[in-house]
Parts: sequence; C-alpha cells; structure tokens
Amino acid sequence: MILVLKKNVSDDEVSQLRKTLRSHGYMVREIQGVDETVLGVVGQIRHDSRYFETLPGVAKVMPVSKPYKLVSRDLHPEPSRIRIRDIVVGGDRLVVIAGPCSVENRERTLEIARIVKQHGATLFRGGAFKPRTSPYSFQGLGEEGLKILAEVREETGLGIVTEITSPAQADLMMKYVDVVQVGARNMQNFELLRCVGRMGKPVLLKRGLAATIEEWLMAAEYILSEGNEQVILCERGIRTFETYTRNTLDLTAVPVVKKLTHLPVIVDPSHATGIRDKVIPMARAAVAAGADGIMVEVHTEPDKALSDGPQSLYPEQFESLMRDLHVIAPVVGKQLDFDYIPKARYFSVSYPDLPPKILHAGVPGSFSHKAALQYFGEDAPIEQVPTFRNVFENVASGKAKWGIVPLENSLTGSIHANYDLLMEFDLFLVGELTLRIVHNLIGLDGAKIEDIKTVYSHPQVFEQCSEFLSGYPHWDLVACKDSATAVLRVQERQDPSAAAIASEEAARLFGMTIIKAGIETHPLNFTRFGVISAEKLENGPKDKSSIIFSVSNRPGALYEVLKIFAERQINMVKLESRPVHGRPWEYLFYADLEVDLELDEYRSVIEALRERTEFFRYLGSYRQGARIVA
Repeated sequence: MILVLKKNVSDDEVSQLRKTLRSHGYMVREIQGVDETVLGVVGQIRHDSRYFETLPGVAKVMPVSKPYKLVSRDLHPEPSRIRIRDIVVGGDRLVVIAGPCSVENRERTLEIARIVKQHGATLFRGGAFKPRTSPYSFQGLGEEGLKILAEVREETGLGIVTEITSPAQADLMMKYVDVVQVGARNMQNFELLRCVGRMGKPVLLKRGLAATIEEWLMAAEYILSEGNEQVILCERGIRTFETYTRNTLDLTAVPVVKKLTHLPVIVDPSHATGIRDKVIPMARAAVAAGADGIMVEVHTEPDKALSDGPQSLYPEQFESLMRDLHVIAPVVGKQLDFDYIPKARYFSVSYPDLPPKILHAGVPGSFSHKAALQYFGEDAPIEQVPTFRNVFENVASGKAKWGIVPLENSLTGSIHANYDLLMEFDLFLVGELTLRIVHNLIGLDGAKIEDIKTVYSHPQVFEQCSEFLSGYPHWDLVACKDSATAVLRVQERQDPSAAAIASEEAARLFGMTIIKAGIETHPLNFTRFGVISAEKLENGPKDKSSIIFSVSNRPGALYEVLKIFAERQINMVKLESRPVHGRPWEYLFYADLEVDLELDEYRSVIEALRERTEFFRYLGSYRQGARIVA
C-alpha cells in the first residue's frame, strides 16, 4: 500500500502516522518523492483502502498489486546502490567480479587474485563451500578456503564474494567475507534466505535453475522482509530444452527486472554458457543489455581446475574481455574504471592540508557533473563552480585537488575555451573519460511538442541537435551556461510552451518529463573529458600523453616534428592548431599521442621535440578513456 501524504502535513502528524501503522504490525518505508511525502506500507494488509484514507495526514492511497512489495519500484522508484567496502554496485560504474570457481589452494588463489585485479576486477569470487551435483565431486575447502579468501582481501583490497550453502555457515561468513552468495540451487531455500536477511551483509542472489522472474523477485523479498535491503540479483542462465550450452542465458531478464525492481542486476555468463569461448560474447551482450556488472570465472590453468574448468577464462582472455567492456560501457551510459579501487581508497582518507576536492562547471544533472561522478565515484567530494575558468583557477590556486572539463565532442569538435585554458594555466592532464551524450527534449508534465515555443540549453547542445531543431525553425533558442540549468529554468517558469534540452538525469532530478528522447544529430555522440591537476600523475598505468608546441614559419617545420613520432612508431590520435592570443596569424599545435612520454625509453623523444620546436610544453601522461569506433 502506498500512502501519499498531504502537502502541508506536519512532522508530528507523520510521526504519529508511522506509530499508528506500526501498531498494526505493518512495516513502513519512506519513498523519496520530488514534491510530496510518500509512505510505503508493507506486511499482511488487514485493512481496506478506506481505513488508510481516513488516517490524519493521508491525501491518497494507492494499492501495490505486485506480490513483491519491498523489491518493487512502486515502493522504491530510484535504483538502489549496494555498497561493498569501497565499491558501489548499481551506479554508473560497471562492477566486475572475477576469480576461480573454487578456492583450491593458497598460492593458486592469490595468483589469480593478483591477475584479475591488475586487469580491473573490483570484487573477487571463489567458492569455499561448493554444492555439487555429485557427492563425489570436490566440495570445497570449507573454513580453510575462507581464510585464504580473507588473505586475498588483505593483500589485494578486493572485496570477497563466496557462497553460503547452510544457515550453519552464517558465523563463518560474518567473520571472513564481504558478499554472501545464495546459489541457484538455494534460491528457494527459504530458511537460508531468512538467514542471510538477518545477517545484514550484502547478498548476491542467483536466479534458480528453472525459476520465473517473479519467483526470483519473491526470493529477494524474503531477504528484504528480514530487514536487509542490500541485495544484488544475478542472472546465471536457466535450464531449457537446449543442450548445446550448459544453460540458456536469459538476457531479456536484465531490462525486465530493472524495470520491475530497484535492485541492481549482474550477469554470470560463465555458468550460463559453460563453454569458455561463449563467455566473452555473452559478457559483452550483458553489458549492452544494461547489466550493472558481470561475474566471470578465471583460472591460470583451467584444464587442472577442480571445478568448472571448461568455462573458466585464461588470464589473457580476461584481459581482452575487460578491454572490450571498457569500450562498450560508455555506449550504455556506464564506465569500466580500471582504477576504481585506488580512487575509492584515496577518498576514504582525510587530508587536513589540502581537501581532495573535485570541481566541475555547472549544476548537478549536467554532463560535467555526470562525468565527475563516473570518473571519481559517488563518494568523492565533488563541488560545482559557475565556469570552466573557475575550475582552472581553483585547481591552480590549490583550493581544489582536481577539476574535470570537457575537451572535445564527436559531433561539434573541440571545446576551444578549455584548450586555451590548458595553455594559460600551468596544470597537468592526469586522466580522461569518454561520456556518451544523449540529449532529450524536456518539459512540464503534459507538455506537447506542438505547443513548444522556447527552448533552453547550452549553445553546443543546440549544435549537437541541429538536425532535430531544423524541423522547428519557429522555436526561440535561448542559451544557458549548462543543460541542467536550462531544465531548472523551465521548472521555475512553469510554462508548458517552454522546454529544455538536457540529460535524462536532469529531467529526473528536477521532476520534469521527457517529451522526446534521443534528439542528438547522430547516436555516436560522445564527449571526451579531461581531468586536470597541479601535479603530474605519478602512479598507475599510463598510455596517452598530451603536448602543446609551436614551430617556426618555414617550409617543413611541422613535418620535422611529425617525423619524430613516425620514426618511433608513436601513434598520434589528435592534432589541432589554435591561434596564439595577441599574436595574429601565429598558431600553437595541440597533440595527443598513444604513448607514455614519461617512460625512460621516450626521454629522447621529448629532447628531440624541444630541439625542433619554437615552444614546447608537456601537459601530462594518463590512462586514455574508451575509444569508440563506429
């Protein structure tokens, strides 16, 4: 039952209402609304809707028809984020769980853990208790296996995911692991579900071998009804008449379940297919379908694995998969962050001398804000300033540790103001992120496209949507400092003839309606963001460098510089000239190179560049963002 409260309801009335409902044995959950207070009432409903309508402070009553109440989006419209140590499952960053099917011994497990962490895994999986079809198969190492997993966590920092097979193991799980997995064979072991619900640890709930989606969600309801809302759903394939693969991976379940429930969903292509060479394509497909993460099995010698060797990836296959997911993730609005754990740990530490503040230009809901969240994480101290110049000024003065600014759009080209600021301020590029930009026409609830007269957004957004806007030449286009501010302005005007062009997040944040989605001129609309800092990036892998240089005004001067890169087999991915301010017809060249120029082997390259240029400046080396290839 959903109770919508009156707009002028007092805190005392809400408190008394909660007390009344709980006196009848109901569980009460508060639902986050934009302009109203909403309470969800869960339990065995013994009163009809008329009773609830008579309660003081209640404006409207809406029954919840679904049998799974706590799991349903009706009671929890916004997606849940499940925190596991430094990792968040369900946000904009893709979570990858990897490791062997079983913990076999200490040396092997630690070796695999180091490999999967190196290539970007954020959580480590490994079975200590193994429910097997045959009683004669390897059943796991038990507590000894849990101790090995705890050592993995201590050395690598990876959170641990392992399966519980009996309520009797609860104390061991509380002692050693971070995420308790309920396997497919136990999905409807209701005593076990109640047990993990009472444990309070994050739970990874796998879909049963032949379970319907509703049965799967009802199993999750058991866990939530015990007070544990930290549930991650895992699609791992269901049993059908098909025998070529181990199971049939039901990828349609991903978008279906994400619409029905607020819980995050991950996919296990290893158990779904049971065949090594099918795991990678199905993992790619899972991310494209909208999964919040994947779980795959990895082994250094699959042929010698004590369980599930045929479906375990070799380390080099896992590395290849992670590179693929790095490219696919931005297409569906997510990021695969290879440095997720180091970043998260950095922001968990207090810095009294210099707060590790991150700045972006624009308000929450803007694309710059989304880029900051995807690169640094939801727990990072992100703040907004009015302009790009403000970002550079604050980082240069030491008031902020980092800034994130857009550098280039795939449809409209470079953001020249920020390239000029890179030259003006003595700062370094230390990171890069590729963000897919989907523009939407946003207005008040009930607004129709034929009634629109005025549209607000950033000038570059108008350029990126030029083809759509050409169909409405009578619209008055009004520029704003960012797209989210445009949505705010429409909300404040409360005029159905006004609309904004912005992100889905901005529409949701300000309680607005998307009139038409995806109006950008081309779907391959990406913006490359750069992360700036007063200090060079010292640690971590780097595979891209940026420089600024100028050459003398003589034939072959630019050729001599470019020849340096050709002779050393260095790939140049961008070269652009910008006029030198105050010196007409003189130009600077901005170049991006696929190489870490700080490596000792490339010192001679920098020396050669300084010799053959009039001006040279090194902007920094960093890990490049996803390169989207059509």
